[in-house]
Amino acid sequence: MAKKDYYDILGIKRDASDDDIKKAYRKLAMKYHPDRNPDNKSAEEKFKETKEAYEVLSTPQKREVYDRFGHAGVESMAAGGAGGGGFSGGFENFDDAFSDIFSNLFSGGGRGRGRSNVYRGADLRYNLEITLEEAARGANKTIRIPTIEECSTCHGTGAKPGTQAKTCPSCGGSGQIRIQQGFFSLQQPCQQCHGSGRIIPDPCRDCGGAGRVKRQKTLEVKIPAGIDEGMRLRHAGHGEPGVNGGPPGDLYVEIHIRAHTVFEREHDDLHCEMPISFATAALGGEIEIPTLEGMARLRIPAETQSGKVFRLRGKGIKNVRNQTRGDLMCHVVVETPVNLTERQRELLREFDEISCGNADRHNPKAKSWMDKVKEFFGT
Repeated sequence: MAKKDYYDILGIKRDASDDDIKKAYRKLAMKYHPDRNPDNKSAEEKFKETKEAYEVLSTPQKREVYDRFGHAGVESMAAGGAGGGGFSGGFENFDDAFSDIFSNLFSGGGRGRGRSNVYRGADLRYNLEITLEEAARGANKTIRIPTIEECSTCHGTGAKPGTQAKTCPSCGGSGQIRIQQGFFSLQQPCQQCHGSGRIIPDPCRDCGGAGRVKRQKTLEVKIPAGIDEGMRLRHAGHGEPGVNGGPPGDLYVEIHIRAHTVFEREHDDLHCEMPISFATAALGGEIEIPTLEGMARLRIPAETQSGKVFRLRGKGIKNVRNQTRGDLMCHVVVETPVNLTERQRELLREFDEISCGNADRHNPKAKSWMDKVKEFFGT
C-alpha cells in the first residue's frame, strides 16, 4: 500500500515554514495521542503517521531528499545511515553527493578518473628586501628559492630504477572507488593509492616514491626603477611543478624596501628633515641638502620658521608605470643651539631683551598666542 504524502498528513502546503510544520504537528499529535484515544487503533496509526511526517519535514536534509525523491529517497537515506555513514561518504552535504552522481552519469563513471588527477603546481612567494636606492634606480638581484623538482633518479615515476608502478588493485587505476548506498552510487578517492590510481611496490630511494625532491634554485630578478613597497614581480612557471603532467605554478617576488637613514618615501615623493641654525633661519642663506643624485643647494629666505617645507621638483622617484618623477620635500627644523659659551649666552640675553621690548614686531606669533590665552581666561 502506497504511503501518504507527508504534507497531506500534516495538512500543510509544500512551502510551509518550520513554524507551520511544528504547529500542525502539535495540533495533530494532541488530537491522536494514545492517551486521549485509548484502544483506538485508527488514532494510533494516525499518530504514528503524524510523528513520521514531522521527523522528516522538520529536518532540513531529510526534507530536501523527500522533496526531490519522495519516500524512496528517505528510505534509502535511512538505509545508508544504518550502515554507518548515511550520506557522509566524503561529502559534506547532500548536494555534493547529488552532483557527483550526475557527474558520473555524464562522464562515463569512475573508470579512467585517475588520468584526470592533473594539478597545477602551487604558487610560491619570496620576500625580497632592497634599498631605497635600488628601488629608485632599478637593480638586478640574485635569489635562491626552495623548490620541488622532478626526481632525476626515477624521472618522476617514484619507482626505483628498473622497476615500475603498478595499477592499484582496489580502484583498478581510476583513483576512485564507488560506494553503493541504497539507490545512490557515490565515489570517493581510493584509500590505498590516495587517488593516484597506482601503487609503488619498490619506491625510489632518493624521493621516497614521491617522484619529486626538494632543491635550491638560483634565479635572476630584475627590479624595475620606481618599484614601491609591497609590489610583486611575477615569474611565470617558477613555482612548484605540477602533478601528473600539470603546469607549474608561478613565483611572486614581493618587494620590501629597507628603512633609509635620510629619506622617507611617500609613493613617488621623498621627504627629509633639514636642521638649520637659528641665525640662518632668521637671516636667510644657502644650505646643501642631499638628493638621490647627490647634493643640491637650497636658498633659505630670511625669517623662515621651523616646519617650513621646501619642494624640489623632480628630485623624487621615477614612477614605475608612467616614468614621471616625484618631488623631494625638505622639512626645515630650526635647531636650538646647545653647549653655549658665556659670550654666546650674553649675546642671547641681550638679543632677548631687545626683542621683548618690541614683541609685536619681532615675535608676532608669540604675541598673538598670548592674546588668545588672555581672551580664553577673560583677562
